Amino acid sequence: MQHPKLEEVARGDPRYAVEAYEFVFAALAHTLKRLGRTPPARGAPWEGEHVSVAELLDGARDLALREYGLLARAVFHAWGVDSTDDLGEVVFNLVSAGLMDPTPADERRSFHNAFDLDRALLHDYRIPADEAEGHP
Repeated sequence: MQHPKLEEVARGDPRYAVEAYEFVFAALAHTLKRLGRTPPARGAPWEGEHVSVAELLDGARDLALREYGLLARAVFHAWGVDSTDDLGEVVFNLVSAGLMDPTPADERRSFHNAFDLDRALLHDYRIPADEAEGHP
């Protein structure tokens, strides 16, 4: 279920599709799980569950590859996300809308060229051995 305010946020900055905002929330939950922390229940505030920019970007890359495989780069492009800077803009649009709560250390520039999105989503893509063998 999409947060009702996401459509408004996407209209406020039409560079990014509403799906990009939904993905950032999913990436945050995925990142928290990877870190062994429990994400808040759906619709609950994200207070107290902060991750670093590097952790969030790594979680977003991992989730994108798991969800979309080699199509991840094309999916991101369709959403208007062509760099880690764009992911930062999406995050800070959510912060401005009051949908995410940053720490004092969170800055847009932390997202600037954090890594090459093309390389991370295309060139470095590998199918994990357990998935390639058909194991869950």
